[in-house]
Amino acid sequence: MKVLVTGGAGYIGSHVVQMLIERGNQVVVYDNLSKGHRGAVHSDAALIVGDLSDREALAAAFDAHEFDGIMHFASHILVGESMKQPFMYLRDNLYTVINVLEQASQRGVKRFILSSTANLFDQPQRVPIDENEALNPGSIYGETKYMAERLLAWMDRLYGIKYCCLRYFNACGAHPDGHIGEAHEPESHLIPLVLQVAMGQREAIEIYGTDYDTPDGTCIRDYVHVLDLARAHILALEALSDGDGKSRVYNLGSGSGFSVLEVIENAREVTGHAIPTVKAPRRAGDLPILVADSDKIGRELGWETEYNSLRRIIETAWNWHRWHPDGFNS
Repeated sequence: MKVLVTGGAGYIGSHVVQMLIERGNQVVVYDNLSKGHRGAVHSDAALIVGDLSDREALAAAFDAHEFDGIMHFASHILVGESMKQPFMYLRDNLYTVINVLEQASQRGVKRFILSSTANLFDQPQRVPIDENEALNPGSIYGETKYMAERLLAWMDRLYGIKYCCLRYFNACGAHPDGHIGEAHEPESHLIPLVLQVAMGQREAIEIYGTDYDTPDGTCIRDYVHVLDLARAHILALEALSDGDGKSRVYNLGSGSGFSVLEVIENAREVTGHAIPTVKAPRRAGDLPILVADSDKIGRELGWETEYNSLRRIIETAWNWHRWHPDGFNS
């Protein structure tokens, strides 16, 4: 298969690109490199440096290649930033996916995988959270993903584009061989922030709230390894290729939650560093517990996580960060 991967120079996208190539697929990465990194793109993938808002450039890419499927990662992803710059998120996250879908509808591309989010579940009634949970986006970022999911439902109805929306919980870790990993600027994810303390790039890690109704008082989150996420994308694409005429939506997590303090303690053991902490007030919108129920994708596609140990996840992240202290500029 020939697959277009938008945002394929980014964190999750680059891991998916490698796995696609390892499984014999041809891959074209389309990325403007504003957040992604040229060095993250597999050498066997074709890289088109371009912006998805440029309709002519995007059409030229579709003219040059006959795609069998599309994986769409390109978007802004910061919850807090989306509340401060809502129109940037609404414009960039939605206009770009509309452009890609327009090309797909015109060219007869019938398989589409959307990188979605657990931010669709702002006030869940049940935890772990399954796919029957009411959708209530917790930010403008979450709203753009919700709207993208709705657009896909219409594309299925109007043009027969079969889709799979994969709603990630907390993506983490890095490729075990250490050549690609997480490199965001600014960084907002807990594990790399903790490891920055171990590398001397930060003095301490702030803990936002220590009085939640959890065993140790800190927030609990579901951490799922990036390679487990990548395998879910491959399985989803294969399922859409089976031709059963069914679009799909899945929540993706490990099904287990770990607290902020548990993450820090595991990082101390892995790095051998004391990793000082500083207590800080709660952040608005932070829920005590967010854990996924991923039974549906397990039943339907046979997906299960291979990286079930928090320590193992952090070991892969540490392997990447200590050899790449400045990310892909190292």
